[in-house]
Amino acid sequence: MHDFIIIGGGILGMSTAMQLIEAFPDRRILLLEKEAGPARHQSGRNSGVIHGGVYYPPGSLKARFCLEGNRATRAFCEAHGIETRICGKLLVATSDRELGRMKGLWERTAANGLPREWLSAEALVEREPAITGLGAILVPSSGIVDYARVTRAMAEAFEQRGGQIRYDQEVTGLDERHGEVVVRTREDEFSSRYLVSCAGLMADRVVQMLGRDPGFTICPFRGEYYRLPEAHDRIVSHLIYPIPDPATPFLGVHLTPMIDGGVTLGPNAVLALAREGYRKTDVSLPDMARLLAYPGVLRMLAHHVRPGLAELFNSFSRRRYLALVRRYCPDLTLDDLTPWPSGVRAQAVSRDGRLIDDFLFVNTRRTVNVCNAPSPAATSALPIGRHIVAKVKEQVEVG
Repeated sequence: MHDFIIIGGGILGMSTAMQLIEAFPDRRILLLEKEAGPARHQSGRNSGVIHGGVYYPPGSLKARFCLEGNRATRAFCEAHGIETRICGKLLVATSDRELGRMKGLWERTAANGLPREWLSAEALVEREPAITGLGAILVPSSGIVDYARVTRAMAEAFEQRGGQIRYDQEVTGLDERHGEVVVRTREDEFSSRYLVSCAGLMADRVVQMLGRDPGFTICPFRGEYYRLPEAHDRIVSHLIYPIPDPATPFLGVHLTPMIDGGVTLGPNAVLALAREGYRKTDVSLPDMARLLAYPGVLRMLAHHVRPGLAELFNSFSRRRYLALVRRYCPDLTLDDLTPWPSGVRAQAVSRDGRLIDDFLFVNTRRTVNVCNAPSPAATSALPIGRHIVAKVKEQVEVG
């Protein structure tokens, strides 16, 4: 019998495990991960951005956790010798309409207590000669890091304090009984007094295994990236983001200088045809059947027909994809776009067709389940883990 079992070896699971064993140093804690190592999905397949907290509604969990997470991530990396680069983010307006939206972002960043600077078109070009626009907001606290490396450091800290990690353990069933939770995998069966799940793309299925209606389903969106050639490694020194369209749920194609010195372009956001559909050719008929049988997904697709089709066309046309970034970086050409590994975002969709925007938890008497953790979840991993540990403590106190 374990005291706590954690499902999920991504950055949220490892952050929770690391902080849980700090809070309960004498308890038996086990983390189960279905892959052969940590950070094999969202945590290791992202832009690597340490977000500042620009976009999120004041008072939301995203806004609070991102601001806390930015500082906590940087401190954790410094303590563990992990390289970060705080290069700042530029949100670039390329039209009068985007300039109007930029003013709204300026007000939101003020409400979130975020340091920032308004740049004119001339000041923008002075900072980034390859970037053109009518103006920009500079968020100096944004940066980059290798989140897979951060996740591995958290795993090491957890194990050094006596925690146990079992890889290649895909959870196939859960049974919450009086006084314990039984966890079945393809290989073994485990029991625990309490359970935490950070299952990402499988979050809704974990809640269903507990016999609960989650009230949402996970819709997978593939984000496709390109890497620029070495000749463009210094094309920008900041993170370069477009001004997001409030009618669409994602942030748009951006330029990201990476820790290894390269620059990536992306991601877009296209519906994946499998839960873990990292390639265009990845198709799971059972996954698609379950997805399209959920009424909220059909409502969501109907509501976002135009942007959805645009993302699909961009996915199959490098020329269209390039046009998105040439709006603010006109010197790039088709020859500069080299395919780079994709990621898949786990997006919770409600029964009424809403794309759930904030972090979402569904808890039972003995379980805490992270059910929606889109960007900036990696940046926010430490405060999210702290929040989960607080919830677990409440459950333990009740007994």
